[in-house]
Amino acid sequence: MMRLSDIKAGEKVWIISVGGEAELRRRLFDMGLIPGTAVTVSGFAPLGNPMEITVRGYRLTLRLEDAHGIEVAGSRQQG
Repeated sequence: MMRLSDIKAGEKVWIISVGGEAELRRRLFDMGLIPGTAVTVSGFAPLGNPMEITVRGYRLTLRLEDAHGIEVAGSRQQG
């Protein structure tokens, strides 16, 4: 099982499931992070946390602890 927090910059993956507490899940869903959505990791802050992703045409910054609750699948190659 791959987690969004484990994906490297430049890689494109698809969301399988979003875990976490109900309030966090609702916020993530509201931001467009729903199962079946493609996500590309744009990069990381200088100290590695948070990460920046591109989803549905916009950039979003996520803490690694929140990204760890998102299960993903994909090519593990640049896309």
